[in-house]
Amino acid sequence: MTSLDHGKFTRVTTTFHSLLGLDVFILFFTGYSLTFNDELWWMLSLLGGPQSVTALHRAAGFGLIALIGFWMTLMITTDTGRSNFREIIPSPKDFVAFIQDVQFALGRADERHPNAKQFAGGDPDEIPLLSYIGKGVVFIFAAELFLLTVSGLLIWSKTGLMQYFGTKTAAMGFVVFHGLLGVVMLMGVMLHIFEHGLHPAFYPVEPKAYIPRELIPETHADGGIEDLTLSPSWRAVSSVMGILTVVGITSVMIGSIFDEGYPVPREISIGGGPENLLLTIGINAGIFVLFVGLVLSMYGNLLRVRWERRLEKERQQPTAADGGQPDDD
Repeated sequence: MTSLDHGKFTRVTTTFHSLLGLDVFILFFTGYSLTFNDELWWMLSLLGGPQSVTALHRAAGFGLIALIGFWMTLMITTDTGRSNFREIIPSPKDFVAFIQDVQFALGRADERHPNAKQFAGGDPDEIPLLSYIGKGVVFIFAAELFLLTVSGLLIWSKTGLMQYFGTKTAAMGFVVFHGLLGVVMLMGVMLHIFEHGLHPAFYPVEPKAYIPRELIPETHADGGIEDLTLSPSWRAVSSVMGILTVVGITSVMIGSIFDEGYPVPREISIGGGPENLLLTIGINAGIFVLFVGLVLSMYGNLLRVRWERRLEKERQQPTAADGGQPDDD
């Protein structure tokens, strides 16, 4: 393990990340199997049909509410939570880093800002918990999850809101808003999977997202990028996944217009439908990327379990009095 993948997060944070990821994947699989029921007929059948999928989607929605409530409580009531919340608040240094990175991209700066050197062998003690990019991702995802939750609740329960749902247009407005947010969220998650799962320094999964910092001794985080070896399969796998990610995002966006009524109203539908073979393949490519993300999340937790067992075995192994290896009986 090198300074590139040293632990930055607590056990609670890594556990929350895994549970949130699982819940969001369930929401995507159920929501899109209903939305694109023609293109994803196999998933709808696999999950038990429309009624079962709808019930599972709602259950995952309430699970999301519980996770959001837990995280907000943690941020408010614990010292670590308040400290982490302060870490994600944008600072003047983030603005300076953004400007320098833009200048670097335009060829007007010699290097990127030091905060961006997390993936280039930077010292863990000098790297912030989150760069301005990471903070932006946190705020964008938080806003999307909150709005998806609110709009989902409004669609599910109209009690007390009948005056707003009195017309078909008003009711469709909530559905459209929820659906379009889902499309934006889907694009973000797919790019998140590609960025962190297929980065050459971490391929096939970024350990620090799953292994808490208290489980990583300092002696295991003292190397840099020069200690890494590029996996032989990275180039081919990253190319295929990159293509699937782009095709999946494009197809879901187009399919959202082609499939009448959701998430775009029927009145502005431009045609298409399940007979479009390329669209069907594209949407299934996007679902495949999500499935890969789910598998990588499970693999990340498996790495954590293996790492814990290795540390436990090292703690239980007796050491020789002279500092050498113990003799086997």
